Parts: sequence; structure tokens; C-alpha cells
Amino acid sequence: MNDPRQSKKSDPTTRVAILIVVVVLIVIATFVYNAMKGKREYDEQHYGAQSAATAAVTSGAAAASATGASQ
Repeated sequence: MNDPRQSKKSDPTTRVAILIVVVVLIVIATFVYNAMKGKREYDEQHYGAQSAATAAVTSGAAAASATGASQ
């Protein structure tokens, strides 16, 4: 018959499969992280000047309205 001590022993193939799945998930997470980081850097380089100009115009308009209101 089956020995109960044998049934508790895990299959080494399962451990290898779990290891492979974990490694693949880590690689996918690394790709996603690098893509998001690269997009953020790209946006800062290409849209940074536009957002700075927009912020200057907005703050200038706010300052002009504040000084106009105090007169």
C-alpha cells in the first residue's frame, strides 16, 4: 500500500515550476517599472517646458488679479 510518509513529500517539479513563475513575474514587473520610469522622464523632457510656461502664465494671471483687486 501507500506509505503515508511518502505522500507528504512534495514533488520537486512543483518547486521548479513555482520558481519559474516567480522569476517571470519579477521580469514582467521590471519591464513595467522601467517603462513607467522612461515615460515619466520623456514627459518631463518634452512637456516640462510647456508646463513651466503654463504655470508661469497661471501664476502671472493670479498675481495680476490679486493686485487689481487690492486697488
